[in-house]
Amino acid sequence: MRVLTGIQPSGDLHIGNYFGSIKQMVDAQESSETFAFIANYHAMTSGGKDLARLTMQCATDFLALGIDPKKSVFWVQSDVKEVLELYWILSSYTPMGLLERAHSYKDKTAKGIAANHSLFSYPVLMAADILIFGSEVVPVGKDQIQHVEIARDIAIKFNNQYGDILTIPEFRVQEEVQTVPGTDGQKMSKSYGNIVNIFGQEKSQLKAIKKIVTENVAMEEPKEYASCNVYNMAKLFLQGDNLIALQERYKSGGEGHGHFKMYLAEVMWEYFKEFRQKREYFEAHQDEVREILDMGAKRAKEAALPIIEKIRSVTGIKY
Repeated sequence: MRVLTGIQPSGDLHIGNYFGSIKQMVDAQESSETFAFIANYHAMTSGGKDLARLTMQCATDFLALGIDPKKSVFWVQSDVKEVLELYWILSSYTPMGLLERAHSYKDKTAKGIAANHSLFSYPVLMAADILIFGSEVVPVGKDQIQHVEIARDIAIKFNNQYGDILTIPEFRVQEEVQTVPGTDGQKMSKSYGNIVNIFGQEKSQLKAIKKIVTENVAMEEPKEYASCNVYNMAKLFLQGDNLIALQERYKSGGEGHGHFKMYLAEVMWEYFKEFRQKREYFEAHQDEVREILDMGAKRAKEAALPIIEKIRSVTGIKY
């Protein structure tokens, strides 16, 4: 089963990124043929500021968090130019009405992002990303389902004219992935300013954790753990007896939410210890990171060429 995932290089990663998508991507390496790329062309639709540095930061972070270049094809989108060729070809099979109905374009322009062609045609580039590798499954959040549906519609329209060349992809919604709460109880998101970063200084992480909103309950009183933002963050890192023990501490009373925040900080810092060590290594060996990305791009290009060659032939691009 070939599974494809794209990641925009958007800066510091937080624990919502990790439990919401990165961990599933890393786990998928064990059972699927995984293709994971850094979507730097897509990042340009949101301004693309400091793109080169953010691309390398993204690569460093993902290698530290478990993307294995021996198990996954891992590359930077712009290093496989064939995707832009397919993007242009597919544009001729994409009705304007299909793109005018895209939710993401409306949402982003409503948030103040300047309307331009790249933002409008973003779903066509995403379709090219998916279709050029014959991707069978695309794991997405619910907000991205429409983009995979657009890719399906474009592929079906193309195949109706030229035969079964493009694989019709299926989306996989990760229902098992719970929403990771931010420090204010909403979904953790940079746009809400409620994140706890994975990497960085221990003091900075603790400072963010101390901002977690909790109920005002006297220290000696029992606490309700199920609705506590601190507990709901901590349970992501705990299993079995450790989780039960934390529940008992809540029910017993005698501790304030400040104690639970300190415990969360300790658990989180220990959980990411190995990842921080790996990140320090890759940060100090950026040439090795570039070699990994170069090798991944070669493998991605090899996977893309058979499909793009067929498309060139049937469309008459190849003469």
